[in-house]
Amino acid sequence: MKKLLLACMTALLATGLLMGSAMAKTTWNANIAWPPKNHHSQAMIEFADQVKNATNGELEIIVNLGGALGYKGPELLKAVRDGLLPVSDMVISAVAGDAKIFQIVTLPFLCRDLEDAKRLTQIARPYFDKAAAKWNQKILYIAPWPPTGLWSKDKILKIEDIKGHKVRTYDKNGALLIKNLDATPYALPFSEVYSSLATGLIDSVITSTTTAVDGKFWEVLNNFERFNITIATNMVNVNLRAFNKLDKKTQEALIAAGKAMEEKIWGKVAALDKEKEALCNQKGITSVPVSPQILEGLKKASMSIHKEWLKSAPADAVKIYEEFTKKSGK
Repeated sequence: MKKLLLACMTALLATGLLMGSAMAKTTWNANIAWPPKNHHSQAMIEFADQVKNATNGELEIIVNLGGALGYKGPELLKAVRDGLLPVSDMVISAVAGDAKIFQIVTLPFLCRDLEDAKRLTQIARPYFDKAAAKWNQKILYIAPWPPTGLWSKDKILKIEDIKGHKVRTYDKNGALLIKNLDATPYALPFSEVYSSLATGLIDSVITSTTTAVDGKFWEVLNNFERFNITIATNMVNVNLRAFNKLDKKTQEALIAAGKAMEEKIWGKVAALDKEKEALCNQKGITSVPVSPQILEGLKKASMSIHKEWLKSAPADAVKIYEEFTKKSGK
């Protein structure tokens, strides 16, 4: 009888431990707008796997690709703040309407190469962390896009050739630049770009080589002008309340996975850029040499945007700008 009671108690205890373990598991849905083969999507999938392995399955992040959760971009800071999304990737400059400090990332012709972009990110990170905390979230990692150029139907051989074009832009800075060049900006989500090109709503796009491949631009466009207008970055953020509910060990594993992913993606994006441009060329896109006259015209059109932004930029944003320009000798 005693043996039977002991066996029953042991079974109950084991069941309780198993239930406790199951209850301790945390599952988060993560949002990302990009398709499966995009480098940001692949990074988030790998990040989620690393987190799951590092926490022995106690924290599982389910990655929802291609904007499957219905969010388009500008509202993502609010969605994470309110807990509608525990985790989300977002283009940093796309949420600058809610936190103007983030607009600095894509001030045109501020960053001219990936080295510049990394320097800006390192300088800005403490300030971005503070801004994110005000929005009830924590930045897990920041990852770059390749430099943006203009993808067009017609070749742009001089700065005046941009006039009159209908250009898809992805943030306010790009729209301001296009207006300064006497062209018309269109703010469209990525999911609508291909159809808008096919129907003639737009005839050009400011974006990177990776996005051009995602959008199969060779089916609707002919040329790529590598202007290096901006170098956008994305941040992957977690709702702060959700983060604070995790035990310390899990929090540390999450942070460590974010740091590792950030380092990895910065190290591979330059090679990725060359690979994607070569693929576009193979598919029929012509890479058009950029003349000094065009670069000078773009720079001139950009400087007024910097000046206007600085007039109303938050104090922390001005500090970032001044430190970056000093360290980069601009």
